[in-house]
Formats: sequence, structure tokens, C-alpha cells
Amino acid sequence: MKSPKTTIELNGNDLTFDQLYAVAVQEAKVRLARIACEKMDASRAVVDKLIASGKTAYGINTGFGKLASVRISTQQVRRLQVNLVRSHCCGVGEPLSKSETRAIMVLRGNALAKGLSGVKPATVETLCAMLNAGVHPVIPSQGSVGASGDLAPLAHLAQVVIGEGQAEFRGDILSGGEALKRAKITAVQLDAKEGLSLLNGTQGMLALLSLALRDADALADTADVAAALSLDALRGSPGAFDLRIMHARAYPGAGRTARNLAHLNEGSEIRESHRATEKDARVQDAYSLRCTPQVHGAVRDSLSQAREMALVELNSATDNPLVFIRDDGSAEGDIVSGGNFHGQPLAMAADQVAIAIATLGGISERRIEQMTNPLTSLLPAFLTPEPGLNSGFMIAQVTAAALVSENKALATPHSVDSISTSGNQEDYVSMGMAGARRLKRMLGNLQYILSIELLCACQGIDLLAPLQTGLLAKQAYQAVRAKSSKATEDRALAPDINAISELISSRFFAHLLQ
Repeated sequence: MKSPKTTIELNGNDLTFDQLYAVAVQEAKVRLARIACEKMDASRAVVDKLIASGKTAYGINTGFGKLASVRISTQQVRRLQVNLVRSHCCGVGEPLSKSETRAIMVLRGNALAKGLSGVKPATVETLCAMLNAGVHPVIPSQGSVGASGDLAPLAHLAQVVIGEGQAEFRGDILSGGEALKRAKITAVQLDAKEGLSLLNGTQGMLALLSLALRDADALADTADVAAALSLDALRGSPGAFDLRIMHARAYPGAGRTARNLAHLNEGSEIRESHRATEKDARVQDAYSLRCTPQVHGAVRDSLSQAREMALVELNSATDNPLVFIRDDGSAEGDIVSGGNFHGQPLAMAADQVAIAIATLGGISERRIEQMTNPLTSLLPAFLTPEPGLNSGFMIAQVTAAALVSENKALATPHSVDSISTSGNQEDYVSMGMAGARRLKRMLGNLQYILSIELLCACQGIDLLAPLQTGLLAKQAYQAVRAKSSKATEDRALAPDINAISELISSRFFAHLLQ
């Protein structure tokens, strides 16, 4: 994937999801906007003035958390920031991927560029230089409770900024100092508050949630394609997708899915054959077919709501304390402690996405069951021409059921959990990082479930030959058949499932609807 030619400017106010994805996935270049430098210099001057005055402000010349009452001398404020970064590097578990790490880096840089954190521009410029050179901190994925921000993950990021920790550079895992040296980047010498500002934020959970939303959108489109093929394989009726029905209950997601299904199955010979026959006495289809717009639509609307919450966070200041410049022209400012670092909005959004993912997989598995079960389908048992001698897609349905059940367990809400930390100072936490982290696994499960549905639907359509599916749906059918041939007798289906999963990853089915 080629990197975009346009360099993305960070100013803390107008970063978009497309720009985030360009940096995280396509490795686009970034730079700090000039206007951001001016705001950052002004807020930095407020911090420097406070240090010189001898006044007390949390995190600048005090300890942290439960130790906030401990006053730190002016001579030790820089050491305080380095100690903070080192002490918070307690992350464990599998490191985050390159795209996840890059997303965190650009999000943290953008939050600091807002000019409310008291950080000097050179600190964000170093983050930009690391992104542009491909210096990626090794960030363990576990260790954040999602309040006071994603402290442990962001500390591992900050450690490389100051030339410590570990980083990946051009395929090698190096010490942070060596990685910066090879990339010809000077490590940051932290001034007062800068260590705290680097690791006090929600960018860990925001990065994972934002990337999950990108993949979830593509899978929602893929689910519409799979459902359209399944509808034809089961000789279902598109009557329930009449736009008049959608207008009578005007959820935007349901309307979009109904339009997709109608468009995909337009020109279906199978549908016309079903209309003309009297062999099928069914008056209405099962819910997994008939209510596809309502279920898929609810998923779409839920994802949209979560995206709106994440969009606010893209350009928010989420550290503490914040530095506000007075607008009276005096060049004075106020340093105010608050709680913008708390991840509750994102934790709840991540739970919403998890429920949406589990729902989409659940209804997909029901359509798989409808196609493979001889009691619910007019197709041969388990979609094989010779059932008994062959088991066909019997165990493919079992695999889908296993994945659906796993996603149900993973969809258990995280945002209602809390455990007190930091000597009961941080006594209600969001668990947002864990809530966002499980989405990747759930999306992988959903992708496999949809792969199985696509295989089953195409097998069902083959068993209805010479009748053909809709014109647009046929493009999806042909793409599946280019990767997996019709199963005339039993064979191992695992390679086929993996091949269709890779096709889904290419976003072929999502692009089909655009």
C-alpha cells in the first residue's frame, strides 16, 4: 500500500479518521502545524512561569496520584518527569501491532498539538520525526485500566521519546536510544510536566477503537453481501425489504441494508423462479433472512454512534492538568486539574462495538444453519449432493457456532467494571483499553463466520443451477468461486475458509457496494 503524498498537519483541532488511517495504515508523513507551535509556546510559558514563581501545581512540582501532596523542589522537576516515565513502564503481554502503535503516536501528538498541555513544540516534533522515519516503540498491550489515561502503554511510548525502552526500526528491535540514533533523531530532554503530558491520555484505547471501527464498517458491508447470497440460496423473499417498510420505521442503518440487499439481488433468476412455483408453502422467511435490515441496520447505527464518540476524542485534550491561556491579552494563564483522561466515553463506545460485532456474527451463523439444516432448507442436507456419504458443510456450521459463542463471551461489557488503583485515589476506572483491545479478536472471529456464510451461500446457489443469482451478487459469487470451487464431495474446508477470509480482508465485498 502506497503512502499518501500529502503530509498531514497536526494542530489538535481537525484530525479526521481518514487522516488517522492514512498515518497508521498507509504510513503517511506528518508534521506539526505552525499555528500549533504558537499555542504550545504560549502554554509552555505559563508552566515555566509557575516553576519560577515557586507556586504548587499537580504533576508539575508535586508527586502523582496518591503522592500529589508531596512537593518537589525546582531542582528536581526534570528528574521527576523521567522517573514518572520509567516507573509507569509496567506493561505486559503481546506488543501492539505497527498500525496500532502508529495510531497511538499520531493521536498523542495531535492531542498535545492542541496547546493545552504545556509541552514544548520540540516534543511533538520528535513524535512526528519518529513516525516519518519508522521508529515504532514496542508497546505491550496490557496494563491499562483506562483512567488517568492509558498510563502504562503511553509510558512505553514516552520512554522511546527520551531515548530509552525498545523500538522497532526497519525490522529490527533495538534500544530506544539506538533506534533514534540510527534514524538521526535527537531524544527529548523532558522539562516540567512533559513526562506527565506524554502518558496521561486516552490515545491507547482510542487508537484500537478507531482501527476496529474501520474494519467493522467493512465487515458490515460484507455481511450484507453474504446475506443477499444466502437469501437466494434459501429462495427467500425480498418483499420484507420494501422501502415503504423501512420508511415506516426510519432507522438509517436499516434503510441502507435494505437498499443493499435489493440492489445485490436485482435480476435474480432464483427469485423469479420462487415467485412462479407453488412447491414452497412458506408465507414468511425466518427472522435471520426477513429481519436482516433491522438487525444489520441496528449494527450499522450502533457503529455510527460509537464513531461519533470517537470523533470527539480525536481532537480532544485528555491529559491533566490543562493549561489555559487567558483571552484578555495579558499572556497569563491558568493551570487547572480535572478528569479529561478518564476513558469512560470510549469504554462505553467499545462495548457498543463489541455488541454490534457479536450481533452480526450471530445472525450470520443462523443463516448458515438455515442453509445446512435439511429441516429448514429445500437444499440437500448440509449442502452436499450426496448426504450421508458426504458430510458437506456440517462442521463448517459447527465452526461458525464456536466462533459466535466465543464472541458472545467477549462481548461482555467492560465499562461497567472497575477496580480501585493508586491507593484509592483513582477509585473508579473505565477498563477502556481492555474493552477496545478485545475488538480485534472479535473482528477476526466475525470475518471467519462471514467467510463460512459466503461459502455456504455460494454452494447453495450452485445446487440451484442453472438458475442464477442477482447481477451484482453474481460478482461476489464469482469472486468466491475464484478462490474456492464447488464442493462436489468432501474435502478439507479450512483452506477455503482462510482464502475467503483473505478476500474479505482485501475489502472486495465492501468495495462492491460503493
